[in-house]
Amino acid sequence: MSGYVEAQLIILCLSIIYAYAIFLPAASGQLNLGAAGFITLGAYSSGWFNLSDGLGLPMAVSVVLSMLLVGAIGFAISLPILRTRGVYMVLATFAFAEVVSGIAINMEFLGGAAGMPVEAHAPVEIVVAVAIAVILFCFYFMSTRLGLALRAVHDDENVAVLFGVDVRTARVVAFTVGGMLAGLGGAIYGHHYNYVEAQTFNVLLSIYILLYVLLGGTQTAWGPLVGAIFFTVVPELFRQFAVEIGSNWLADSRFIFFGMLIVVMMVIRPEGVVTRTMQDRCAGYLFGRRPRALKE
Repeated sequence: MSGYVEAQLIILCLSIIYAYAIFLPAASGQLNLGAAGFITLGAYSSGWFNLSDGLGLPMAVSVVLSMLLVGAIGFAISLPILRTRGVYMVLATFAFAEVVSGIAINMEFLGGAAGMPVEAHAPVEIVVAVAIAVILFCFYFMSTRLGLALRAVHDDENVAVLFGVDVRTARVVAFTVGGMLAGLGGAIYGHHYNYVEAQTFNVLLSIYILLYVLLGGTQTAWGPLVGAIFFTVVPELFRQFAVEIGSNWLADSRFIFFGMLIVVMMVIRPEGVVTRTMQDRCAGYLFGRRPRALKE
């Protein structure tokens, strides 16, 4: 595997982990713009747990502890944040990410603005294995009673309440587990690149991650996977095409066309690329059970 392919694979795997972290709250109708905050917490905590000047723990133990720490913080902040709705929740989660970034930059024992080195290294095999595990976990999670409850809340909160769904508990669990996955992504990032700095996890990263989910779709677990692949692969395809035809202008302007493509896709499919109806139809074709409307 060439260095270029390996680098792109690492970016794709991390993007998938981040996307599923935001997908779980989004599956219950929560728009979380604080992904960068959870990623920062995971990266710094796991790195410090692993440092010889810190706790000096093995990498695996450090990653697990960082997930638990980030999950506990996510649970604590979910109680006040989930009282907000719509744009106010977006602003609240955004503010959380900015607070985390400010604290990390001003803590000298974490390296301050210069960042912090991470000792243990996570090779590409571990990163890929973790991404696959996250995908399988989220597919399983969405097939459980809690996952079905999240779908019900997303579709119609009032009807979900009538059917006995504890909406607040479902949303708190989704927010907490999503925070743990984001912390996992941050920990894997730090251990692979062996360095973390708060400026890397900025608001633009949070926006991109939210776009992964919204573009891919929040109705099924396929959505964030498709969205992450689209945002990672398509810009590189634009760049390679520009290089092949020898157009420096196209290579430099590829994100303009990429942005136009995103706008068109959101206009055509505002519910996301992958919907529940599409999933059911594909399953019907694969297993020989065509939908009734198609039979007629």
